[in-house]
Amino acid sequence: MLVRRWSVKWASKRVPPSTLILYRFLSSNKDDDVQKVLGIICSTSTPEQLKQSLKSSGVFLSNDLIDQVLKRIRFSHSNPSQTLEFFRYTGRRKGFYHTAFSLDTMLYILGRSRMFANVWELLIEARREDQSLITPRTVMVVLGRIAKVCSVRTTVESFRKFKKLVPEFDTSCFNALLRTLCQEKSMTDARNVYHSLKHGFRPNLQTFNILLSGWKTPEDAEEFFKEMRDMGVVPDVVTYNSLVDVYCKGREMEKAYKVLDEMRDRNLSPDVITYTSIIGGLGLIGQPDKARDVLKEMKEYGCYPDAAAYNAAIRNFCIAKRLGDAYGLMDEMVSKGLSPNSTTYNLFFRVFFWSNDLQSSWSLYRRMMVEGCLPNTQSCMFLIRLFRRQEKVEMALQLWSDMLEKGFGSYTLVSDVLFDLLCDMGKLGEAEKCFLEMIEKGQKPSNVSFRRIKVLMELANKHEALQSLAQKMAKFGRPLQVHESMESRET
Repeated sequence: MLVRRWSVKWASKRVPPSTLILYRFLSSNKDDDVQKVLGIICSTSTPEQLKQSLKSSGVFLSNDLIDQVLKRIRFSHSNPSQTLEFFRYTGRRKGFYHTAFSLDTMLYILGRSRMFANVWELLIEARREDQSLITPRTVMVVLGRIAKVCSVRTTVESFRKFKKLVPEFDTSCFNALLRTLCQEKSMTDARNVYHSLKHGFRPNLQTFNILLSGWKTPEDAEEFFKEMRDMGVVPDVVTYNSLVDVYCKGREMEKAYKVLDEMRDRNLSPDVITYTSIIGGLGLIGQPDKARDVLKEMKEYGCYPDAAAYNAAIRNFCIAKRLGDAYGLMDEMVSKGLSPNSTTYNLFFRVFFWSNDLQSSWSLYRRMMVEGCLPNTQSCMFLIRLFRRQEKVEMALQLWSDMLEKGFGSYTLVSDVLFDLLCDMGKLGEAEKCFLEMIEKGQKPSNVSFRRIKVLMELANKHEALQSLAQKMAKFGRPLQVHESMESRET
């Protein structure tokens, strides 16, 4: 009772220091509380069950805890309807206000599940309760989900709806639309929308930087650069970096170097991003050694390479299949106090994957783990696909165990390949164990994976275990019937 009594007061926007101290005393392990709330959301099926379970849990529902819960749900496939009930229930408490982060994350979860009617309902509720929560970032979150599955026309119509929702429907919102179109549609779509709507807004430096950053051809970038100057908008380092990047990707290195000269003439110092583009461009024209020299030359201008710059140089040598030079640069990174990241390792994993080099991949993975660099999803996919190709069950299970323990990679993507391997090898016990471990983490296995395991369990006459798995899967949404046919596969 003491926890619940304090929760409403602490969750308000003004918190005295003494209350913070009391909160730390009452909730010593926030991660456990987050996991407990996640379990409640996944295990309850009605709003009333959710409400009662939260009340009896004794968990202190602070802004920070809610932010963390929604963040984890965003990267999983927990029931979006129950998540929305959780969001509304916590928001209805007297004196409590959701953060902008919570609102945007909830909108992302709904949009990902294509629950767009709920998206607009929630936005209207937010406008009524605290309109300041609806920001240009909110606009981009919502439009990003809509643009992913709807037409450009529908995306623009949705953008216009925000005119009645955001406190200021200005250029920052226009920029959010353009950024969304650049990411989810095409640069041609972004250009057309820009020209059709630009008279209703005042394009600024950010507008042009958004548009310039996405072009693949120098001609298109030059067109916008000219319009920018004609409007009196002064380019900055970001603008010039976009030009350098497009020239480098177009293998027009002479033009790229001319932009560097213009930057220096305007007393704008090229930064590490500028030089990273140059390094990448030199690699594209087959000059990895000259690109490596740029790492040294940039220091003369007071600009020191970071991990991304080294990664660009390493990529050049990996493409040229000069792995000795690539490893030498990675060692040089370490000597300079820079830690290789997952992107660095993925450059090697890609080479090993295509050359079917299991031993080198495994050795590199073990090195990552020893050095404390957690693999990302791409790393895991290179590995798990190689394990499946060579039918290495023990290595695959070790990767899965490390993922569960360390919390890296996408459980959903990796598990699909893992379950294929285990089912192909007839490892039903291991497949069932991994399936249950994934559900315990609040992650939804794909329906395809469920149906693969279902076939093996039916053949093994494990009907009760199969029914149990179906019931656990039902917590994530529509109940799966164990008699559903293989012909009705869904992704």
